[in-house]
Amino acid sequence: MFVLLAVVFAVSFVFFGVGSGSTGISSALSNFFNFGGSSGPSVSNLEKKVAKNPKNAADWRALATAYETKHDTQGAITALQHYTQLKPKDQSGLQELATEYTSLADTYNTQAQSAEIAQETANLSPTFLPASNTSLGKAFTSTTGPLSDPISNANANTANQTTQTAVQQLTSIESQAEDTFKQLAALSPSDASVQIQLGQAAEAANDTASAIAAYKKFLKLAPTDPLAPQVKSVLKQLEPAKK
Repeated sequence: MFVLLAVVFAVSFVFFGVGSGSTGISSALSNFFNFGGSSGPSVSNLEKKVAKNPKNAADWRALATAYETKHDTQGAITALQHYTQLKPKDQSGLQELATEYTSLADTYNTQAQSAEIAQETANLSPTFLPASNTSLGKAFTSTTGPLSDPISNANANTANQTTQTAVQQLTSIESQAEDTFKQLAALSPSDASVQIQLGQAAEAANDTASAIAAYKKFLKLAPTDPLAPQVKSVLKQLEPAKK
């Protein structure tokens, strides 16, 4: 399971935090996760407004900002989904939605890893059981082999279910993030920063073909950007995997 999760996020560190380039890509990426302020309208008041008038895009955007201020990622996603449905060509709204998807994916990734550790810990390993030829060991052994610990089994089953749920949620969110970046790319096909973000989102969603296409378009749009060497290196790894 760790391998799967590692693959999902393995490449993200390659691009973030690198200096600014001629296309402004690094600057865009460095600000990628910074949304929401320290104050804003009441969430409850805005919820009432959108319930009364669900076609008011401005109120949905304001509600998203209010949720972000309170670090309520899921709430912000829901509000931004409504907003972008009403304003499908608003690139800033789509970018913000993609950012929130990425933030939630990080949360699910952490949950899955924690659940995996809990699952391994919950299993009672035979290594730690007393020798089967001792009186105590016989108490832990049946005619068919070592007895299972019902408490450990229950804990392991719970942890396994938690892991599966987190991975499913992670997969879904990464797919939604990729779809959002595809919308952005369609609206702004000459924006190199969108292409590199689409490449990352597609790679995280295990959509290798789309990742390769986005990275190649990035290199075509910004061949001299400081990130170009890293992108070329990633392409060398992805292209054989596609075959």
